Amino acid sequence: MIEIGAKIPKPYPVSLAPMMDWTDRHFRYLFRMISKHTFLYTEMIHTGAILHGDRKRFLSYNPEELPLAIQLGGDNPKALAECSKISEDYGYSEVNLNVGCPSDRVREGNFGACLMETPEKVAELVAAMDASVSIPVTVKCRIGIPGKESFEDLCRFIETVKEAGVRRFIIHARIAILGGLSPAQNRQIPPLRYTDVELIKKTFPDLVVEINGGIRTYEEIKERLKKNDGVMIGRAAYETPYLFSELDSLFFQDDTSSLSRREILNRMQDYIDRLLLNDTNAKPHFVLKHLLGLFHAEKGARSYRRILTEKMFSHYSRDLLKNAAQEIPDFALDFIPSQKRTSNSENLESTIVSL
Repeated sequence: MIEIGAKIPKPYPVSLAPMMDWTDRHFRYLFRMISKHTFLYTEMIHTGAILHGDRKRFLSYNPEELPLAIQLGGDNPKALAECSKISEDYGYSEVNLNVGCPSDRVREGNFGACLMETPEKVAELVAAMDASVSIPVTVKCRIGIPGKESFEDLCRFIETVKEAGVRRFIIHARIAILGGLSPAQNRQIPPLRYTDVELIKKTFPDLVVEINGGIRTYEEIKERLKKNDGVMIGRAAYETPYLFSELDSLFFQDDTSSLSRREILNRMQDYIDRLLLNDTNAKPHFVLKHLLGLFHAEKGARSYRRILTEKMFSHYSRDLLKNAAQEIPDFALDFIPSQKRTSNSENLESTIVSL
């Protein structure tokens, strides 16, 4: 085994999961307004896209997004090493290897969750990546795949990959069913086994172990943090982003007031204006789609979403966001979480997300 000098990753109590077609740079810019400290990830980017595609398109990000990890997909050590170095040169904080995606397309490319069948292969990949960069190399995986789904199998995987230099593992607490289930079904049907991830932290106390899967509320985050170093949230943060506006106060000891949703809309309008100024062919709907869930459960939210979806694809104008926001009461537009803490400080649980 090649001896690799481990780079110790900084622990973050909360991170935002890499989600294909969702956590692009526009959404990450939006979420950074909601939380200044949550650790962000790109979507999974295949090495071929970086080496042979439009590199600027795939790797560009807004400086405000940092700290930011790039997630790579692939099964070729040389390509992953080269892409890791390119990512470091672009300024990413960490590089993460996807060993958890269960989609058929990914499986046919021999990367993602199917790599859990061959821990030695994963060790080879991360060793090559680690040798090429000075930033941490981390792994996001499942607790197993059919045929290798016992806790002993998971321990062997972690031990083997750890020896190649990885010190942060983000573990989705479900097995991945390879074939027969869609990616969405793979996030719902296999039962959650939080205990397996908790036992990994106990077994490997020197590792940074983060847990992912089905975590949707502040209360659940607090519970999972009792036995894990970090919690990765996914769909809930995308579908209802503003419901996570107290992450910094509750988990990063930063009581700085969050922005109101009106302020967020104003800044996002400025962001769209800059995009169009720099590229007249930019598509505003790539940004606006991420704002559809901003007023989840608020009065007028349905009308707000209808106005956006009817106009953003083919009839965009600069007053579209303003017109849609007129459907929302001023209270919801101007509310900030610190107001709720001040008026109802004796009941922090009132801030728990309820989906």
